Amino acid sequence: MLDHKRGELVCQDCGLVIEEAYIDEGPEWRAFDSEQKERRVRVGPAVSYAFHDLGLTTAISSKDEDYSGGSLSPRNRAWFFRLRKWQRRIRISNAAERNLAFALTELDRMVSALGLPRGIKEEAALIYRKALSKNLIKGRCIEGVAAAALYAACRKARIPRTLDEMAACSKVKRREVGRTFRYLAKSLGLKLMPTNPSDYIPRFCAALNLDGIVQKKAMEIIRRAEEKELTSGRGPSGVAAAAIYIASIVCGDKRTQKEIATTAGVTEVTVRNRYKELAEKLGMEVLL
Repeated sequence: MLDHKRGELVCQDCGLVIEEAYIDEGPEWRAFDSEQKERRVRVGPAVSYAFHDLGLTTAISSKDEDYSGGSLSPRNRAWFFRLRKWQRRIRISNAAERNLAFALTELDRMVSALGLPRGIKEEAALIYRKALSKNLIKGRCIEGVAAAALYAACRKARIPRTLDEMAACSKVKRREVGRTFRYLAKSLGLKLMPTNPSDYIPRFCAALNLDGIVQKKAMEIIRRAEEKELTSGRGPSGVAAAAIYIASIVCGDKRTQKEIATTAGVTEVTVRNRYKELAEKLGMEVLL
């Protein structure tokens, strides 16, 4: 058994230390010759845009222990306390780094609140760094820019989240998030495709505990609506909610308009108007 704290290889049965000063060399890089292997050797974690220092800084442990686990003397404890203090100070040495550190902390919190994957956080952090390097943050709310960068990353990865969800987790008004997103997209030249209503279907169906049959039917309704250009100019979450409402009725697993509207973050009036329009234009008979 490997004791990562002490760097020792220990027998799990008797506790005998088999090897001391054990070095974790990490996973092997794929290399075809010795030259490639030399170039791909690494001595730490991968670079991450989600950290303001790219994750390359080594932190001094907060435990007052030496390498063998023994307590430090009072003199050494005071010395390490000063080292930690100055390390914290020099890690964030100017206003731009303070801005970035705070924004990335906010991004981490929002990603956790929305249950988004790590790749989205990396992409959002990269977008924010580009905005900071072009001085697009000046005069704008840091939380708003971070939320807009996260919204853009979600759109780019086709993992849609509504502006209302972004506003709720960032504590910034929906209008401000939308305005900042459009500003970033234009200034940074972000090429983002419009959100498709079908992207919302799996998440909404899962939240409503609907079967896969209902989800499949809702996707079919969206496809037919797109062929007849019924989704153009409509809010994607509203169209998705209406398709789910129709599919739930057709498949005999009905959900109320209020339940679906709450899940989709739209009003009941929107669900009602959209479902009537879809049912009429697609020639579907919906028996309430």
